[in-house]
Amino acid sequence: MYRDILDKASEGRGLSRDEIQELLSISGTKALGELWETAYNVKKEQFGDKVFTYGFVYFSTFCKNNCSFCYYRRSNSIDRYRKTADEIVSLSESLQDSGVNLVDLTMGEDHKMHADNCRELVDLVRKVDSAVSIPIMLSPGAVDESSFAPFRDAGADWFACYQETHNRKLFAERRIEQDYDRRFDQRTWARKYGMLAEDGIMVGIGETYADVADSIVQMGKQGCEQIRVMTFVPQEGTPMSSSVQKSREDELKVMAVMRLAHPDRLIPASLDVEGIEGLIPRIRAGANIVTSIVPPHMDLAGVAQKDLDIDSGRRFIDNVIEILEAEGCRVGSNNEYGNLLNTLRGRSA
Repeated sequence: MYRDILDKASEGRGLSRDEIQELLSISGTKALGELWETAYNVKKEQFGDKVFTYGFVYFSTFCKNNCSFCYYRRSNSIDRYRKTADEIVSLSESLQDSGVNLVDLTMGEDHKMHADNCRELVDLVRKVDSAVSIPIMLSPGAVDESSFAPFRDAGADWFACYQETHNRKLFAERRIEQDYDRRFDQRTWARKYGMLAEDGIMVGIGETYADVADSIVQMGKQGCEQIRVMTFVPQEGTPMSSSVQKSREDELKVMAVMRLAHPDRLIPASLDVEGIEGLIPRIRAGANIVTSIVPPHMDLAGVAQKDLDIDSGRRFIDNVIEILEAEGCRVGSNNEYGNLLNTLRGRSA
């Protein structure tokens, strides 16, 4: 019975792969409500009322990949941009001044930034690190192992690279012509060279509950300090443009099970899928990070939703803080976030 599994999780006794899959199979208002309530209580036990915030700088929308789900796939005829180093530094400073706890430097797999062992990207990280005092997350796609020590030395605290699915066949269908093992190794290499690592999966791309259970187990085994789930949003100009988007319920269910399976991990509530309207349901499902906070009127795009709630200012930090405080949460301080990262580094040492 699912209730016994929830009780086991709430007592911190861990979950087996089969128990994870059983929780993912839950349906019905009462059962789902119990799942989300348990996940929220586990989150509060681990992290209290604190929620941390990540500013998002999607600085290059050029990409060499042709993923079947992504608006920015190389074959899509869209307008693209590549921010200058000065612009990126200025945006990072602005986000720090606004009060976020981290700057997330995100890009497509831009051949220009990947050239010469990511030399230009390493230099960019160094410039941002010199300009801000908050941690930096780097999300550059899959790179060679030789780039990781330079990223760390330049000031990157986190490295994010999402597998999307740990089903190799589905991976090949969605991340077309990409190397599963090379992408998987990104988080291993990040942790090997002293950075914290984030993995993520997507729901609504053809996965089964068994696939999701395998991913949740695998992300735990790899030791990723931050794990996430996001709902696939059909994108114009892609092979999956006519797909039907899954309901919010599926993502919230996976998020809650992630929290119960890995109670001490950081789990983001992304504003990139539903905008600000989706924030509180994700917090109530066990998330303790708000990601994809984007300043308005800076010509920055989102990933899953390139312009949702951005220029209206609804995805900026002031609005996020107001909503979180109304929910009884508070944004953690930079000192609290720094202490948390030190704790995470100690566990991975």
